[in-house]
Amino acid sequence: MSKKNFILKSSISGLLLVFLMVIFASNNKIETYEALPKLNSNCPPGFKKNVNNECIAQNLYMQYNSSNNKGVGGLQTGLPKIRDGFSPQEIDLGRYLFFDPILSGDGTMSCASCHDPSKGFSDGQKTSTGNNKQKLKRAAPSLWNVAYLKNLFWDGRATTLEEQMQEPLFSKIEMNNSPENLVQIINSIEEYRNMFTEAYPKKDENSFIELNEIYKALAAFQSSLISLNSKYDRYAHGYHEALNKNEIEGMNVFRSFVARCAECHTPPLFTNQQFAVIGSPEPNGLPLDPGAQIPFNDSTLRGAFKVPSLRNIEKTAPYMHSGNFATLRETVEFYTKGRGHAVPKNENLIIHWHIWEPELSDYELDRLVDFLKSLTDETFTPKIPETLPSGLNPSV
Repeated sequence: MSKKNFILKSSISGLLLVFLMVIFASNNKIETYEALPKLNSNCPPGFKKNVNNECIAQNLYMQYNSSNNKGVGGLQTGLPKIRDGFSPQEIDLGRYLFFDPILSGDGTMSCASCHDPSKGFSDGQKTSTGNNKQKLKRAAPSLWNVAYLKNLFWDGRATTLEEQMQEPLFSKIEMNNSPENLVQIINSIEEYRNMFTEAYPKKDENSFIELNEIYKALAAFQSSLISLNSKYDRYAHGYHEALNKNEIEGMNVFRSFVARCAECHTPPLFTNQQFAVIGSPEPNGLPLDPGAQIPFNDSTLRGAFKVPSLRNIEKTAPYMHSGNFATLRETVEFYTKGRGHAVPKNENLIIHWHIWEPELSDYELDRLVDFLKSLTDETFTPKIPETLPSGLNPSV
């Protein structure tokens, strides 16, 4: 046989083999799911899986009781109850959904667009940008340790993550989707159907993905965002060399009855989860944001906002509900300029009694900033998916 005929016959044989493999795969319905990313069966760091395939939070603060708190801002204080018990598969499914812009009406925004891991799960803007680049009224709050929080949004109008997430998902000025379109588009993606079956094994593989399952998976992922291993935490647990001289001085100012920072930003979450009227100015002469007055229908809460956690505060500039302060130094200085000094003349706000005139020096303010930076801990930052079931690029 000539070399030319041998090559020709080999090529034909090769093509025939490929053709037969295609026919075989078609007739026997060979699935390709194994080549796709599988959901993680291990719990994220900071959680331990129990016999029921539930991820249960584990941290050193669990050894403390809040009754052991010694003075304002005591170091060894227990945490409030966390929302945990999700399966590792639910958490990982939520991770894919969180970064997927398919959740928005036009496929351009994901949850991570306003809650970017590199920006402390905020977005680095004074106020967030929504659908069609519309500027929103308030800044995006951080999601670190959100599983411990009782009220969500700056004005506390939601009490669960499932309730909270529906507003940005379906708001015309935010992600601009609809419940009907969201379930339709997720159900149209074969890989998501496979993932939901894996995360919720009681589901039939052909059953419809429901809205509450989408909400629950997103809540599971957000509840896994734990930040409790900063320099401050190592100091609080007994390693006193974790903080340097300036940071310790700043901590002492923070805890003092002069500055009174710790009375609202109570360790270890660095929030007391209450609402406070502090008289923070609105930017560019905008009218006063009524805050919690609206959802609670309470005039005493006019201008009140939820006391935010200071965890990873170094990463979430600019600051306040309106992003009015560009730096931490500007922010801490606001509290020493006098009670109600920025309240509009036509407003009679009931300023929180902790807001007064501590008259802190420049040195003390600088040390406060040093201490606040010691609260940075991004050890458990989750990995952004390299690919998404929707085929879109992960959006941050």
